[in-house]
Amino acid sequence: MSDVAAKTDKQMASHGGATGAMIRAAGLCKFYGPFAAAQDVTFAVPKGQVAAFLGPNGAGKSTTMKMLTGFLAPTRGDAFIGGHNVSDDRLAASQLVGYLPENGPLYEEMTPAGILKHLGQARGMRYELSDRMDFVVDKCALSSVWHKPISKLSRGFRQRVGMAQALLHDPDVLILDEPTSGLDPNQVQGVRDLIVELGQTKTILLSTHILQEVLAVCSRVILISESRLVFDGRTSDMGADSTEMEHTFRQLTNASAA
Repeated sequence: MSDVAAKTDKQMASHGGATGAMIRAAGLCKFYGPFAAAQDVTFAVPKGQVAAFLGPNGAGKSTTMKMLTGFLAPTRGDAFIGGHNVSDDRLAASQLVGYLPENGPLYEEMTPAGILKHLGQARGMRYELSDRMDFVVDKCALSSVWHKPISKLSRGFRQRVGMAQALLHDPDVLILDEPTSGLDPNQVQGVRDLIVELGQTKTILLSTHILQEVLAVCSRVILISESRLVFDGRTSDMGADSTEMEHTFRQLTNASAA
């Protein structure tokens, strides 16, 4: 067994791994010339867990999420979704994952109804598409803008359209890059409640800068700094409240940057 495989197996054992890894990063690296955007990132998230993926801006969170979802090829290492190697079997992996990228692109001339129907058809959804569209318009609170051009929508509504497309095909895995970015306090609470609900049956990896959000919805924290993993443990190990968590976050990220 390789060192990377042994490391991920050990992590699975300490984080409920008996149910199997739905998300697995095995020595993921991404280099742009001499610059390292991610270095030897290794972790595994078991079925039914909601894990926070934290780090300072530029630490490598979005890069890692793009590699996990197949939107970016790693320089070295492997990404797995539901046991499928994303590089070798991307179509099978993509059927299992819903991805909300940071500032995700949308067709601005289309409406939420139009773009979600288009994306559902592109995924091969047929008889179930109407029911799934009804589900996401309700869960993402899009009814008031359902037939309005996306170019006319606020940032918060665009974010909700992005969340809707991630949920549309009812994936087993959700990878969400700052899902509450641009939302007002009421919308933020709605998304948190939705993540808690979805976390009962799905595996979720989400990035955020809001530590109260981590306390509210996540049982585990994976922390990256300077392109490397610096912490992987229970949320409670980071601190009992957001003040303690911020102190731990600063200690870990400042130490890795030193």
